[in-house]
Amino acid sequence: MAKAIQLIKGSSSKWVHDTFTNYQDFNWQKGYGAFSVSITHIKRTVAYINTQKTHHKTQTFQEEYIAFLKKHNIEYDKQHLWD
Repeated sequence: MAKAIQLIKGSSSKWVHDTFTNYQDFNWQKGYGAFSVSITHIKRTVAYINTQKTHHKTQTFQEEYIAFLKKHNIEYDKQHLWD
């Protein structure tokens, strides 16, 4: 997983810098989160992703992410969550 994320971040960062000259300060945060989805929840997950713009009008990504971690009892260190 770590190697895949490294390749995705590296190539997408290069693409942003090459394509959008006004985003030269773009960079990814140090860490990442990766979660699996049960095949029985694929339709619900796709529907959720398709409505992200709507629910992000009332809840930030950061608020949503922390709520997700809490809901699934995933331990986290708030100090390092957004490095």
